[in-house]
Amino acid sequence: MARIPGRTSTRSWSRPHDFAELVLGVVLALSPIWFDTNTAATWTMVVLGALIALDGLVSLAMPSLVYGEAVQVVLGALVFISPWVMSYTEFTGASWASWIIGGLTVVAGVAALPVANAAHRTAGQH
Repeated sequence: MARIPGRTSTRSWSRPHDFAELVLGVVLALSPIWFDTNTAATWTMVVLGALIALDGLVSLAMPSLVYGEAVQVVLGALVFISPWVMSYTEFTGASWASWIIGGLTVVAGVAALPVANAAHRTAGQH
């Protein structure tokens, strides 16, 4: 299928927002390797990172699913607040990783919402 300029691609494995989500999730899940953490921080970062990466894979495989972008925004927000909620703010590297990756995940999710909505509309017009 030829790509028409100005049209959103509905092809699987083609959206940069979803690749960014996948990379952010993997980096978050691996962050306890590089930063000092406690048990709560480690499990929080690994589990939320894996969920973000998994959501990125699902969004890459099925680009017309709009709910994946909303899930991404929620997961990013959870990552952002996790240093305070899980009490690991004393671990500076882990906290900054959570704040930066959480913020970037939210930004990528919000930026991808219009793209996903357009892909969803295009997929429904068969």
